[in-house]
Amino acid sequence: MTSSVDPNTLSARLSEASALRNAGRVPEAIAAYRDVLAMEPNLPDSWYNLGWLLRRNGQPSDALKAYEEALARNITAPEEVWLNIGVIHADDFLKPDAAIEAYEQALKLKEDFVPALFNLANTHEDLGQVERAVALYQKILEIAPMEAEPLARIANISRPTSLEDAIVKHVDEARVRQDIPAASRASLEFAFGRMLDFLGEYDAAFAAYERANQASESVRPPNYPGFNQGRSEAIVDALKAMPAPSARSLPPSPIQPVFILGQFRSGSTLLEQILSGHSQVSTMGELPLLAQIGAKRFSPYPAKLADASEEELANARGEYFKGLENRRSGLSGIVTDKRPDNYFHVGMILRLFPEARILHTVRDARDVCLSTFFAHLDLHQVHATDLKNIARHYRAYEELMAHWKSLAPDQILDVPYDTLVNEPEQEVRRVLDFLGLPFEQACLEFHASSAPVKTASVWQVREPLYTRSSGRWRNYEKHLGPMMEVLDGKTR
Repeated sequence: MTSSVDPNTLSARLSEASALRNAGRVPEAIAAYRDVLAMEPNLPDSWYNLGWLLRRNGQPSDALKAYEEALARNITAPEEVWLNIGVIHADDFLKPDAAIEAYEQALKLKEDFVPALFNLANTHEDLGQVERAVALYQKILEIAPMEAEPLARIANISRPTSLEDAIVKHVDEARVRQDIPAASRASLEFAFGRMLDFLGEYDAAFAAYERANQASESVRPPNYPGFNQGRSEAIVDALKAMPAPSARSLPPSPIQPVFILGQFRSGSTLLEQILSGHSQVSTMGELPLLAQIGAKRFSPYPAKLADASEEELANARGEYFKGLENRRSGLSGIVTDKRPDNYFHVGMILRLFPEARILHTVRDARDVCLSTFFAHLDLHQVHATDLKNIARHYRAYEELMAHWKSLAPDQILDVPYDTLVNEPEQEVRRVLDFLGLPFEQACLEFHASSAPVKTASVWQVREPLYTRSSGRWRNYEKHLGPMMEVLDGKTR
């Protein structure tokens, strides 16, 4: 049968779809690729591009269907498709077994496919399977000896006993190579700093972390803004200026959302892992849903949110629950969304989810700011590479959280990190009471949980509770002058 599609029309629409994708106009690009595939379904590369766009648009289930079409139509380099399928299962659905199966399928097609080996190792690391993870990272180094990231991962897992340990020397030699990009150098320096900190070599560790953050900052794209104190304060002022949410009748849901938020490195992952041990709690990891809804439905944010109609709020609420359903079907009862920077979106939470509970993880400002400086965070955390900016960011966060708590004191519970690690049962009982749940001993055995941990602190929360991170700032006190001046209110 001869196709009735005009080749020129198809080619023009395909070019348009590609241009929209390259321009980052995701919803329009999705529509264009759907038009192309309606005209001519046998285009595996277009199915692949559609899958990539759908995942970026927060539609992981639809993305999987598109990738399956790409495979069914014999796409070139199918291992790339299996890699992306694995990422969706690992990151969006929190289904590590399905992710492992997808990565292994990619490796059957191409046994030395480094991205699949790396993601497979990372998934085993998320599951606390240290020996498997290290073996896979080492296999990558056999294939590509100059790769920095797998070496950094091995270093982050390690427990060196002296500066003479092979892993310490290996990282020390690799970090000064002239042939590695700044992003890889940052990973190695962060890992080197962590090992030196573990060994009690605090001055050398701090120097390594300084180099790590300088390297990390150097890869920021020229058109990507860094930290701006004025912009940070303006955002806080705009959020505080929103009127208090009024009582509204919103559609019921079988899900009771619980939001775990606060500063990065304040114990949010630990708290989520503790709650994952409870039989009546479903933990969903860090979800992008609130930020996506804010950008999509309430732009300019937060002005549009402040004036939103009951219908707009109901639609946004429904979109959030659909996002949960897309990631795990059949959810009910308490479902946690652990994303620390959702503290920006408490105003939205209070409007969309009057039944929600908010667990606010708090920690000594000096410890949390220093720990932020020591963490290899995403460049979206524009404050995180400079101690003074970290302290400024902290003060703005503190001001905003005080405002939210004045609006909804009964919906927000502070969960202090130091209390949680020093008096775990007492604090866990207090959290569960706030959520209306009975105490279960499994919550205190979180380190044995099979729930995946996708965070920089993955190995910390695989251990039983410890207190060595409390008061950690004292080891570095002589290096913290600029940070301390801001925290003490002596400078801005």
